[in-house]
Amino acid sequence: MSDILIGKGDLPVRLLGKYGNRHGLVAGATGTGKSVTLMVMAEGFSRLGVPVVMADVKGDIAGLAMAGVSNEKIAARVQQIGVEGYANEASPVVFWDLYGKLGHPLRTTVSEVGPALMSRMLELNDTQSGVMDIAFKLADDHGLLLLDLDDLRALLNFVTENKKDISQQYGLVSPQSVAAIQRSLLRLEQDGGKQFFGEPALQLADLMRQDMSGRGVINLLAADQLILRPRLYSSFLLWLLSELFETLPEVGDLDVPKLVFFFDEAHLLFDDCPPALQQRVEQVVRLIRSKGVGVYFCSQNPDDIPDTVLGQLGNRVQHALRAYTPRDQKAVRTAAETFVQNPKLDVAKVIGELGVGEALVSMLLDKGVPMPVERALIAPPRCRMGAITEAERAAVRARSPVGGKYDTAVNRESAFEMLARRAEQAAAPEAPAPGPNAPAPKPEPEKPSKFEEFLWGNKRRQGAVEAAAKSATRTVANGIGRQILRGILGSLLGGKKR
Repeated sequence: MSDILIGKGDLPVRLLGKYGNRHGLVAGATGTGKSVTLMVMAEGFSRLGVPVVMADVKGDIAGLAMAGVSNEKIAARVQQIGVEGYANEASPVVFWDLYGKLGHPLRTTVSEVGPALMSRMLELNDTQSGVMDIAFKLADDHGLLLLDLDDLRALLNFVTENKKDISQQYGLVSPQSVAAIQRSLLRLEQDGGKQFFGEPALQLADLMRQDMSGRGVINLLAADQLILRPRLYSSFLLWLLSELFETLPEVGDLDVPKLVFFFDEAHLLFDDCPPALQQRVEQVVRLIRSKGVGVYFCSQNPDDIPDTVLGQLGNRVQHALRAYTPRDQKAVRTAAETFVQNPKLDVAKVIGELGVGEALVSMLLDKGVPMPVERALIAPPRCRMGAITEAERAAVRARSPVGGKYDTAVNRESAFEMLARRAEQAAAPEAPAPGPNAPAPKPEPEKPSKFEEFLWGNKRRQGAVEAAAKSATRTVANGIGRQILRGILGSLLGGKKR
């Protein structure tokens, strides 16, 4: 098997494995079946042996970890589409969670995130972002490890205390900007961001696993709470994508991708995105293909994605759009114009008529040529279409291959401890230097040995020699005293007999 059956219109529609790294888009209004399409694609890549990373925003994608249950509706669709060898089965899944509640803790260090993404997480302005750049450069120059938020906070305090020297060497630093960053750090910490920074940091190799049968592991990031912090959510996924881009080697075109990355709620990545950061996203999406990574964006409207990124997405699935507002009508026209036209379809009209589980689909064919858009029924997934229980999630976590590696946090020496030690050393009082006429210090007497203490004693007890001398003195004194006493008594009692 070298392709994934997505669905069927007049003909079966398949995603070819060798073009899985040409990226893709899954779009459509709420409730039109996007989540099911994502599950079908994730299952398909897993069966091809391709590891998958995706966020579970609503909690229903977790059903990938459990086998589905057949019913008449699913059986009818399987027969209608002609899915060969369909059987209910679970996929190999590893659960992750930035907060460590619904999956293994997913951590990285402050240094790895870098000043640009950290500034975006903290929602800093340009001036405050400049101070963040200075702080990171200062840490690099002085060998200060930035692992967690305590390290960053200690570094900012150091910047404030030495602002004059730092401003002269690196650029102007104002206490007001540092204070604003500290307040943003407090908000991030209160929102749960503290758990995200620290060690052991995520190793990308643990996202690119296969199980014993050769199926790719699906890494699910629990994001039902994380999505409430859109900047943290999007910045984390962008960091992960950037790490893949910077770490993986060039591999060219492969039979199947090395990894597939699904970016749900993709509009959050581009909302209020600074131009420099958006340019970075475009660069990563354009070039990461040659490293064997496919990126699939999921959003409600195609126009949520910038044109420069949208033009890189070769595999497309468009679910229904409801044109109730002028913006919706514009989104319909945009979606219709992005497909290779099919003479049999009025795409702009059909988009509003699609039912749940239907979509307009266009995949790349041989030589990377996009197929004409097809109205297709989406194939049913083989897993459970819905959430799982806490007991089922716990059972999946218990057999995870990475649980023992990440579940326990590690706190090694870093900037916080190093700066605290420097402060203690600076605050310790120094002994005054002796003057030229100062008397030489008296040498301290040598400590007597235990044998000498036994013979001569010490301040607390007498020695053996002293004790023997006192005993002899008492003995002599007692003998003389008895002789004198006898003499006196003898005289009183009459003296010697004559």
